[in-house]
Amino acid sequence: MPTAQDLSTLYLSAADVARLVDRLGLPACLHGVAQRLEHDFGRWTDFDKTARVASHSPDGVIELMPVSDESLYAFKYVNGHPKNTQSGLATVMAFGVLADVATGAPRLLASLTLATAIRTAAMSALAARVLARPGSRTMALIGNGAQSEFQALAFRELLGIDTLRVFDTDPRATAKLLRNLHGQGLRLVVCGSTAEAVRGADIVTTVTADKALVTIVTADMVEPGMHLNAVGGDCPGKTELSADVLQAASVFVEYEPQTRIEGDIQQMPTDFAVTEFWQVLAGRRPGRTSDTQVTVFDSVGFALEDHSALCFLEEAARHLGLGDRLSLVPDAADPKDLFGSLARPAATHAVRPEALAA
Repeated sequence: MPTAQDLSTLYLSAADVARLVDRLGLPACLHGVAQRLEHDFGRWTDFDKTARVASHSPDGVIELMPVSDESLYAFKYVNGHPKNTQSGLATVMAFGVLADVATGAPRLLASLTLATAIRTAAMSALAARVLARPGSRTMALIGNGAQSEFQALAFRELLGIDTLRVFDTDPRATAKLLRNLHGQGLRLVVCGSTAEAVRGADIVTTVTADKALVTIVTADMVEPGMHLNAVGGDCPGKTELSADVLQAASVFVEYEPQTRIEGDIQQMPTDFAVTEFWQVLAGRRPGRTSDTQVTVFDSVGFALEDHSALCFLEEAARHLGLGDRLSLVPDAADPKDLFGSLARPAATHAVRPEALAA
């Protein structure tokens, strides 16, 4: 906790976070974040939770995602603008803050664009480790954009996936994926359609970006025992799975009030039954109950996951000696005298109101 003598905030830039991942290695980061996620979801009831606050526009969304427990408050600012790549910008950009609940003092400010990709992939793989059939080795990866490599490597690391059947409507995205995953110990099979990619897969991961009500996966594509990891449908008016797929499956979510608005289940009746993932971890509700059961993780991303990622980054950065110190909070000699932190202007230098209007 920052003291009166140390009110500075640890700052991790995008370059700092990239250095952190390089030094630890991406596999270690995926495992570390997954362990933190499992720990935090395991103490679900300790957190003050709310659905994220979203500001939608025709081209995208900007969101604030807060969560807190008795000691730490966390929030993430994040956008989602699929057309950004046409202008040389990332579809998703994010930063986050950790603050002490006891004082409100900010202790960490960090770029979260890269960390968001890692925590999303780690969450997907953690859920699949609990919900997918044991021994799953083949995954269909539909959507080969910015999130795809992280998903692929998280499933390799946490589940032992060794074969990827990949498809994207943009061949350039698939070519990029193949370049980045070359030499990563995965068998890569390029497919000509979603239907071809999902055929024979144990797990199907959808990570498409278009902000539209679409059906990437339809009921005729789903085979007994499949686990579907639906990641791309994450805001109102954006889906990937047909209603028939959901109706025939057991559906698991992060935080039901948020997923009802943003997830694939937004297209279902309000009484459509879902299970929050923490309940499975806590043993309160069953996960997969048979090898033929179809399971769906309707993932929209929840603030608790960013809390986990921020805690992981803070601990790793302090261990590695990364980051800078920022003075986000005034360091006044008398904390009751904020005005006193201003330099007293000499009377001869005072600026008259009429001069400001000139």
